[in-house]
Amino acid sequence: MQNEMNRKIRVLIIDDSALIRSILKEVVNSQPDMEAVGAAINPLQAREMIKTLNPDVLTLDVEMPEMDGLTFLEKLMRLRPMPVLMISTLTERGSEAALRALELGAVDFLAKPRLGVAEGMKAYADDIAEKIRIAAKARVKGSRPVAAPADSLPMLGSRMSSTEKLIIVGSSTGGTEALKEFLLPMPADAPAILIAQHMPEAFTKSFAERLNGLSKMTVAEGVHNARVLPGHAYIAPGHSHMLVRRSGSNYVIELNQLAPVNHHRPSVEVLFRSAAQCVGANAIGVMLTGMGKDGAVGMLEMRQAGAYNFAQDEATCVVYGMPRAAVEIGATHESAPIGEMARRVLARVISGAVRNRL
Repeated sequence: MQNEMNRKIRVLIIDDSALIRSILKEVVNSQPDMEAVGAAINPLQAREMIKTLNPDVLTLDVEMPEMDGLTFLEKLMRLRPMPVLMISTLTERGSEAALRALELGAVDFLAKPRLGVAEGMKAYADDIAEKIRIAAKARVKGSRPVAAPADSLPMLGSRMSSTEKLIIVGSSTGGTEALKEFLLPMPADAPAILIAQHMPEAFTKSFAERLNGLSKMTVAEGVHNARVLPGHAYIAPGHSHMLVRRSGSNYVIELNQLAPVNHHRPSVEVLFRSAAQCVGANAIGVMLTGMGKDGAVGMLEMRQAGAYNFAQDEATCVVYGMPRAAVEIGATHESAPIGEMARRVLARVISGAVRNRL
C-alpha cells in the first residue's frame, strides 16, 4: 500500500518537436511525484513504447507526420483506453482538434503557444504538471457515440407555467462531453441554461458552436447585457466570469474580467453565487464532473436561497472532485448519472411549475 502511494506517475511524451519533447521531459522530471519514462517522435513509435513502458498518462501532440494525433487517439481509445493529455496550438483549427480529441476520450488538453513556445511552455509548467496529475486520476471511458435524436425529451409546452426557471451548470475536467450528454436531450423550449465550464478563451466559441450544431436548444457564448431567453444555453466565454442579473422583469448576462476565483476565470463559484442572489428558488443547480472545489460554496448558497441542486454521480464522472465537494458540504439535493441528468432536471422543472399553479 505504501509503495503504491509513493509510486510516481509514469508519463510518455509523444511529439514530433524535439524542443517540446525536451521541455515536457524537463517539466515532468522536475516534479517529485512523476517521471517521464519515454518520449516518442510519432504515434507509431509510441505504440511500441506503450507496450513496453506501461505509462500512466500520455501527452499527445495533434499534428504529427505519418499518423496524426487524433487518428492515433481514436485507435488507442478503442483498443487500450488510458489517460491522454492533448497538446494543441491556440488557433481555430487547433481548438476544433482539441474538442474532437475530448470527444474521442482524451481527459484534457494543453494550449501550446504559437509564439515563444519554449518560454510559454516553461511558464505553464505548474499547469502542465497539474493537468497530468488530474489525468492520472481520471476515469477513462474511451470514445462514445453522440446521443441519438431519439433520446431527446419531449417539449414542455403547457407544462411550464412561466419562463422564470433557470438551469445553472458548472463543470471542468470531463465537462465538455458531460455537457453534450446533458444538452442533447433537452427540448427546444427548455428553460434557459447558463454554463460555466473551465476552458481557455480560444476554445469556448468553437465549443458553443459545436454544441449548437447538435442541440435542439440554441447554444452560444454569453454576451454582456444580453437578455436570457428560454430555449437558449449560454457558455461563459473563456476570458470572463459570467453572472446572471435582474434587469426589470428580465434576467440578463453580466460578464467581467475581475481576478480569477478558485484559480479560475470563468469560475463556477461566481455564476452560482449570482444565481443565489438573483434567481433564488427559480434556479436549478447542476454540478458536473471536474477537479477541485470551484462552485461548491456558491451551490450551497443557491440551496439556502431555495434552489434545487443536482450533482453528477461518481460512477459517470471523469473526475469526481467538484460534485464531491458540493455533496460533502450539503449543497445538493440528489445525485444522478449524466445519462439521466437532463430527464431528472426537467422533471424537477415540471414539478415546480405544477406546485406554482396550486
